[in-house]
Parts: sequence; structure tokens; C-alpha cells
Amino acid sequence: MSESTMSGVSGVQEMTVAAAFAGMKNVMPVVFRAGCPDCRGNFELAASALRLAIGATSRTTFYSFTCPDCGAAVRKPAGERIVELLTGGGVKTLRLTSVG
Repeated sequence: MSESTMSGVSGVQEMTVAAAFAGMKNVMPVVFRAGCPDCRGNFELAASALRLAIGATSRTTFYSFTCPDCGAAVRKPAGERIVELLTGGGVKTLRLTSVG
């Protein structure tokens, strides 16, 4: 495999791809602990398994997932701290807007 270089831009030093990524470390994927109210299972979910909906009020702000144990669709309220943790962890977010 050959090393690519970045050059041709005025004032930019030539650098190999290997040198550009040399300081990066492996990052562990973010997982969230959750529980199912139906089967009472406890498990860890990747950010991709969760969805966050942010509405105009606390009643319309929630996160949801499918229980990996029983397959139930789970929807739980999300306060400010939960919203902060989920968005910071890469959970896909849907912003709900009212029509009218």
C-alpha cells in the first residue's frame, strides 16, 4: 500500500497520511445502559440503536429503542441531562416542531 501525500496548496507543507494520523488513538464506541419496562431486561446499546426526539416541551422530548431481549418498542422521557448525554454520544436526533 502506498502512502498518499498532501501537497500542491500554496504555503502548506507536504505531509504523509501516516504522519497526519500518527497522534490519533483508538476510540471506544459509546454505549448506553438501558432497561426494558416490559421484560425488565438490562443491557447496553450503541448510539445507533437509540433515537432522540426533542420537542417543544418535556412531554414531547423522549428517546426510544427496541428492546434486544423481547423486541418491545420502548419510549422514555428525556430530561436536559439525558438529551445532553445522548447528543454528545452520537445518538441521531429528530427535532419536533408544531404545525400551526
